[in-house]
Amino acid sequence: MLAQLPVWQRRRAALGGWPDVCDDGACVVGREMWQDVRIFFGEFCRRHYTTGAIVPSGRFLAAALARYVAEPGSQGRRILEVGPGTGAVTRRIIAVMRPEDQLDLVELNERFVARLQVLFQTDPLFRRAAARSRILHCPVETVDAEGQYDLIVSGLPLNNFSPQTVENILGVLSRVLKPGGTLSFFEYIALRAMRMAVSGRAQRQRLRGVRDAIAKLLDGAEIRRDWVWLNVPPAWVHHVRLAQPSPRHYTCH
Repeated sequence: MLAQLPVWQRRRAALGGWPDVCDDGACVVGREMWQDVRIFFGEFCRRHYTTGAIVPSGRFLAAALARYVAEPGSQGRRILEVGPGTGAVTRRIIAVMRPEDQLDLVELNERFVARLQVLFQTDPLFRRAAARSRILHCPVETVDAEGQYDLIVSGLPLNNFSPQTVENILGVLSRVLKPGGTLSFFEYIALRAMRMAVSGRAQRQRLRGVRDAIAKLLDGAEIRRDWVWLNVPPAWVHHVRLAQPSPRHYTCH
């Protein structure tokens, strides 16, 4: 296992390389990680608008995004992951979800979908959840499952989109989340502010619109924010819990 290797070899594997020894399967794990990095970087170059990062999420960010998947709760939860990419966060979700839970993954990129299909067929961790998981190759805006999901984890690069697209995506995620359910998503720390500082007027206006759309969702609904410094780049994770709807009040005459 990777934990049994020298520190320098574990660090090399974490950065996308693989150890120089193969006596316990660590080389296989390292090569899988390196393959994911290559796929992710290639898609970033081809489709920066929808990929948004040059490498998959690190394990600390993945753990923060899956925080509420790992917490005790009701039995047989429905979990939605949006934008799983090559499965870095998916791996953590599967590791901490319960045997009764079901997982849906919504991914638009066909190369990422193909990679996820391979993982569910060949990776031991993914295989144990394959019968309870679905890969939906579609835009998140087309998901039609009102109030169905107990937990939603999103890896979408919201700061790459138009304000209207961000509002639409957050609206869909809020709609498919059960009352009292938890939505977790991330942003890179200070990235939007830095981009605004070096952008033209149109780009600054777009980024302000994205900021306002996110702030509208967070207002009064954010229950926790995790700061993840050990990620490339550093990120914070927003956890949002939408309130149970209040009963309607009628006045009798």
